[in-house]
Amino acid sequence: MNRLNRIKAMAAGITLALLSNIAFSDVAVIVNPGNDAQLEADDIAKIYLGKMKRFSNGNLAIPLDRTEGSDIRIKFLESTVGKDETKMKSYWSRLIFTGKGVPPKIVESGQEVKELVSRNPDIIGYIDSSEVDDSVKVIATF
Repeated sequence: MNRLNRIKAMAAGITLALLSNIAFSDVAVIVNPGNDAQLEADDIAKIYLGKMKRFSNGNLAIPLDRTEGSDIRIKFLESTVGKDETKMKSYWSRLIFTGKGVPPKIVESGQEVKELVSRNPDIIGYIDSSEVDDSVKVIATF
């Protein structure tokens, strides 16, 4: 194998390694470190469906969502509530129309989710597991 082919092969290998890390990252559901609520996967789904408005400790549960079409949002919705984005949008449209709910606030980036969660013990959000640090507490991974 000549030198150029080796370089191409190495570049392809590095690219595949980087892409596989991105594709297989977990979604971390996070809360403020001071939030002592106990949540099961079903509770997280209920919060994001507007069916549960409080944490197990009695505090208000304020969910943050991510930008429509983002890979992390697609993975989160499929893993937690079992709906794709189209079904979720339809679900929330019905609730809004009937006055029975307000969808979670949309947040652009994982960094913004972490900042909001770290400042407010009532907020729950989700980020890529690679973004987790000690400013937040992971309560579930998908």
